[in-house]
Amino acid sequence: MKYTVSIGLETHVQLKTRTKMFCGCTLSTESEPNTNVCPVCLGLPGALPRMNREAVRLTAVSGLMLGCEIAEHAEFDRKNYFYPDMSKNYQISQNAHPLCIGGGVDVPAGGVAGAPLRRIRINHIHLEEDAAKINHYARHSGVDYNRCGTPLMEIVGEPDLTSPDETMAYLQALRQILVYAGVSDCNLEDGNMRSDVNVSLRPEGTDKLGTKVEIKNMNTFKGIHAALEFEIARQTAILDGGGKVVQETRRWDAELGETFSMRTKENAHDYRYFPEPDLLPVEIPRALVEEWRAALPELPERKKARFQSDFGLPEYDAGVLSAERPLADFFEKTVAAGAPAKLAANWIMGDLLRLLGAAGRGIASLSTVTPQSLASLLSLVEKKTVNGPTAKELLEELFEKGGDPAAIVKERGLAQVSDAGAVEALARQAVEANPKPAAEFRAGKKASLQFLVGQVMKLSRGKANPKLAAEALLKILSE
Repeated sequence: MKYTVSIGLETHVQLKTRTKMFCGCTLSTESEPNTNVCPVCLGLPGALPRMNREAVRLTAVSGLMLGCEIAEHAEFDRKNYFYPDMSKNYQISQNAHPLCIGGGVDVPAGGVAGAPLRRIRINHIHLEEDAAKINHYARHSGVDYNRCGTPLMEIVGEPDLTSPDETMAYLQALRQILVYAGVSDCNLEDGNMRSDVNVSLRPEGTDKLGTKVEIKNMNTFKGIHAALEFEIARQTAILDGGGKVVQETRRWDAELGETFSMRTKENAHDYRYFPEPDLLPVEIPRALVEEWRAALPELPERKKARFQSDFGLPEYDAGVLSAERPLADFFEKTVAAGAPAKLAANWIMGDLLRLLGAAGRGIASLSTVTPQSLASLLSLVEKKTVNGPTAKELLEELFEKGGDPAAIVKERGLAQVSDAGAVEALARQAVEANPKPAAEFRAGKKASLQFLVGQVMKLSRGKANPKLAAEALLKILSE
């Protein structure tokens, strides 16, 4: 029998605030364990929570970016459970009245690039506090409460995804949007974006969803893809054998490449939700929502389309340049400073990203090369004031030290030699000094021409116009 796969994600995203959700403790991943704690986040008796306003704003901004409706009235609830990572034995979360309702993410159908877009619906987004972190060592385990109380946004998706590849496309698009909005770093290695993955199978042609299995706390895209492939195969084998899939929570073992049962899946009533008595409801005025909406950045997909329509960039170039907001901003500022769009795209995607990659840095940290200095350098290239090799050397110098390209060229006499007579004189010197390659070219070995061009460049100390040098050599060699 063939089956329809339904996948839904509950994606947890740590928000980029300075302090925790319900206390003033600093958020830091580099502090010694249990140093950024207080009676509130430790859950000591009598400690009272106080809501982080910035966390509410960032959640609402996320909702607006994802097309959600922002609730005018939201409430916090107590979600009761006994785990070692939540010392007060309950988590302050949202159940009946979350901050954001509806919305969705558009992804290529099936996760196939270039396919028509499908809307993957979001049920709601709620705000809560993160649990502590349990560290496992060789002979013992320890609980680090530094993470406990971190503002955590949970994006609850509908079971609209149909394959592991489509799930990857959804997660990548979701991450890109949230990073663009500046609400989170979404760094999977640091655990500030992770997902609970729900998957079920049902016979093709039927509408009722199959029994749901949850794979808990997945924090790598590669792991989610592999876990889904295994779980779909596991459930298929059970159903083909006439068995029934059990509703449960499972964990993924990356080394074995398998999921394993952890516990029978809880339902909402198992958590005994009730309104948090120590926090007032959240009231968000419409005027404030509209103020937040007006300050939203452009969505990545819209920026990509605009780069194609406004600047005439190919789809690939537009996709690369719009992938990250700092890169997109740098490109636009370079063009605004006078650089031709396609030339700027080529240099940013090629030489500049190569230099950043070799240095292990991101463009957001780049201060030596500014959009204005890159535009000035590209203007020298466009006007043929400097040739390509000289321009690349200048960019490397700018990357290391900064500076004004035009001033450096003038100070060091790096301007390209474009006088036809001067270049021809250099070409004759190169031919006379290298009779063998000249003879080989005349005998039909075309590659020898490039060697001779290189000799002209050497004689000119890299300042000759390579195109004029090739033309002069062809003229001389044909005499």
